[in-house]
Amino acid sequence: MKLPHVKIVPAVIAFVVTCLFWFIISPPEGVDINAWRLLGIFVGTIVAIIGKALPIGGAAMIGILLVAITQVTNPGNPGKAMADALSGYSNTLIWLIGISFFISRGFIKTGLGARVAYHFVKIFGKKTLGISYGLSFAELVLSPVMPSNTARGGGVMYPINRSISESMGSAPEDDSRLKIGAFLTLVAYQINVITSAMFITATAPNPLVTQGIRDVAKIDVSWAQWAIAAIVPGILAILIIPYVLYKLFPPGIKETPNASEFARKKLQEMGEIKKTEWIMIGVFLLLLFIWAGVPALISDHPLMQIDPTAGAFVGLAVLLFSGVLTWDDLLQEKGAWDTVTWFASLVMMATYLNKLGIITWFSKLVQGHISTMGLGWVEASIILILIYVYIHYFFASNTAHISALFASFFGVGVALGAPPLMFGLFLGFASSLCASITHYGTGSAPVLFGSGYVTMGEWWKWGFVVSILNLLIFGVACAGWWKILGYY
Repeated sequence: MKLPHVKIVPAVIAFVVTCLFWFIISPPEGVDINAWRLLGIFVGTIVAIIGKALPIGGAAMIGILLVAITQVTNPGNPGKAMADALSGYSNTLIWLIGISFFISRGFIKTGLGARVAYHFVKIFGKKTLGISYGLSFAELVLSPVMPSNTARGGGVMYPINRSISESMGSAPEDDSRLKIGAFLTLVAYQINVITSAMFITATAPNPLVTQGIRDVAKIDVSWAQWAIAAIVPGILAILIIPYVLYKLFPPGIKETPNASEFARKKLQEMGEIKKTEWIMIGVFLLLLFIWAGVPALISDHPLMQIDPTAGAFVGLAVLLFSGVLTWDDLLQEKGAWDTVTWFASLVMMATYLNKLGIITWFSKLVQGHISTMGLGWVEASIILILIYVYIHYFFASNTAHISALFASFFGVGVALGAPPLMFGLFLGFASSLCASITHYGTGSAPVLFGSGYVTMGEWWKWGFVVSILNLLIFGVACAGWWKILGYY
């Protein structure tokens, strides 16, 4: 019988990997047998996700099923084991991302996202470099409330990018792609990667980073804390990367006087800002107000201590009551429901791996090897970050990458003496920046690469260059900016 939704080979590999932990490979000394078996389920789930044996949500649901029926988190207590398996759904950060997906639907439905992008092109669009900066800043403005970098980069920015390129006579099918389309496509992707690192809500897997920091170091990273830490290095990268690519991978067309006029005509076609767009603008500002923690700064009254997820629900409620979004819109936002489903599974397994001691065991194991090299925590942290970033060549998903490696690498760094908050944040930024290197590194990559404007060789070549630049920019900028913030 043919199973159209299942890829048999990766499914079999995932099953075999899980069985190895259960029946073949004995747990190391000091590691509980149930913890080892849970690790087998977790690794098998990650292998299934990487190999795309099933859609990611389906693989995650099977992971929940296996944790429940094997009772590895609570042997002999099936009811409690089932509750443990479903415990991820109570994580508020998961729902923050899910609700943000719904809110981002409003930007697309009302056309506000496209209007923002066209306004930036109208302002900066007289030169090709200016267009790239205009689109980059539009991406930055949208990123705090659009947790799908695929929807942001592929759904909002890509159609505008392509329309501008084609209006300049740059098509993907021939050498005219080098006029402007290839350059704008490459910049669009790299900026999408950078903005994904700048806010917890800018890409779906970021809450896995904050969860890992909480589990290992018992530190809660707020939305505002992440954003403040990332804003200076992120903006510097947005300013530097397009210019560097402009010099190293120059477009054939440098002057684009028609681009501003093109954007102006598009805005005229859209007409005046509609009521629904004004509501979206109000919700956008309200969410930034809440997520930045401003109410708590104004007053210490309990009602002013608003949880970020509660704030997201407030924004969603406004959109529903005003009619900007309908319940059918929410039901059709498959990305949100899919994300909540697989996040809950991965967060649950990562949490119990930490509780059962697997992360501690692995951290001590790697720590021991690095300690024999006689390195200080700074040198050790650099090695860990470089390995963490470039191992992404073997991943087609930031989610799988973070789920498989973040907690372990973070635990090793902390054990070697790295300041937990600083190392955790930087490793979190690197969790997005690593996607710059390949044409399959994150969700927006296949959309932009699939346009045909950039060859695979060009994508990998300039992706590697940008990855080095990003690490240098973030490293130097974080060192200076975090000193000012008093992080060290």
